[in-house]
This record gives sequence, structure tokens and C-alpha cells, in this order.
Amino acid sequence: MSTLPDDTLRKILVQIQQTAVQSQRALNISKQQAASKDRERRILQLTIDEIQGIQGDVNLYKGVGKMFMMVPRKTMEKELKTQEKELTDDITNLNKKAKYLEKQFNDAQSQLRDIFHHSPKQ
Repeated sequence: MSTLPDDTLRKILVQIQQTAVQSQRALNISKQQAASKDRERRILQLTIDEIQGIQGDVNLYKGVGKMFMMVPRKTMEKELKTQEKELTDDITNLNKKAKYLEKQFNDAQSQLRDIFHHSPKQ
């Protein structure tokens, strides 16, 4: 490794550091998005549980802009379950992305450690 010029070593080091920083930022964003989607999913689950707990034929209303529209119970339940499934899929994808980014970050850190550990002592 000492056969490489100092300029080349600096460029490699900077590139690895940039990869680590970008991976860490993207990992934090991914985790925040997953947490946000999980909150939305829990709210949807609570709403579905409340609707299923209501007995009989009850009017249900859905917010549309600044007004509310009456929606049949079956339609409302179907829409909420579809939204819940979409959120669950999004959370799964975000968790996969977070694992990949975490691996990328750990790889960059280990490369940096190897470089500094094996560098000649001056």
C-alpha cells in the first residue's frame, strides 16, 4: 500500500470517508421514514379496530379536503386495509434499505480502520 503516491492515497481516503458520511445520513433518513410510516400504520390499525367494534349500520365519513363524505362501511374498511398493507410494504422496504446502508457504512468504517491500522508509522 505504501507503493501508492500520497495523492492517490488521499483521494481513496476521501472517497471512503464520503461514502461513510453519505451512508450514515441516508441510514438516519431511512430510519426516520420507517418510524413515521410505522406511526401511520398503528393509527390505521386503531381506526380499523374502532370501525370493526361498531355494531350495526352506522354512517361513516371520510375527510376529503375541507369536507366529509359519507362512505359505506365495507368501502371504508377496504380502503383502510389497503392503506395499511401499503404502509407495511413501505416499512419492509425501508428496513431492507436501512440494513443495506448500515452494511455499507460498516464496510466503509472497516476500510478506514484497515487503512489506518496498516499504515506505516511515521
